[in-house]
Formats: sequence, C-alpha cells, structure tokens
Amino acid sequence: MATQTQPQEHTDTFAALSDCFDTDLAALIGEGAPRNATPAGFIGLVERVRDVLGSASVGRLQDAHEDLDHAVTHLTDALTSPAGDQRSLLAWARTHLRDAIETAR
Repeated sequence: MATQTQPQEHTDTFAALSDCFDTDLAALIGEGAPRNATPAGFIGLVERVRDVLGSASVGRLQDAHEDLDHAVTHLTDALTSPAGDQRSLLAWARTHLRDAIETAR
C-alpha cells in the first residue's frame, strides 16, 4: 500500500509547488503559466527561468539564478529519493524558489 500512495503524494507535492510558483516564475521570463505541469515540466520551467536569469549581468538576477539552481537540484533529487527524503528536499526547493522570486523582482 505504501508504494501506491508514495507516487500520489509525490505528484501532489509537485503539483502544489507548481500551483504556488509557476505563474511567478513564468512571469519572470515573459511566459504564460503552464497548465497541469508534470513534475518534469515544472522542473523544466525552473530551469528555463534559471538560465534566463543566469545570462543577465545584474547582481540580484545572478543571486536569483543561484537560488533556482539549488531548487532544480533539490527538485530533481526529490524525483528519485525515498519518500522520507522527498519532504525535506521539496521543502528546501520551496525555500529556494521563494527566495529566487523575491530577489528577482
């Protein structure tokens, strides 16, 4: 039973992160917010924003780029980690996403 609920919890957590951050992230690079993003799709959005901000020569955008880079690492690791590790990895990703958005604005 635990193996059946783990993927659902995992998907729900990524969906919650996507719901919280996809509009703000997409706005940073002039895109519309994706609808019903998969975990991989959400990570792809974070990577695109990271790459755009990383090419800027503005200090605060470089700082946001670094936060997004950390978020991508945590999100990617959460895809393959055991359920117990996923919660902390996704919590760290959430912190980095929030910090990046605040810094980039």
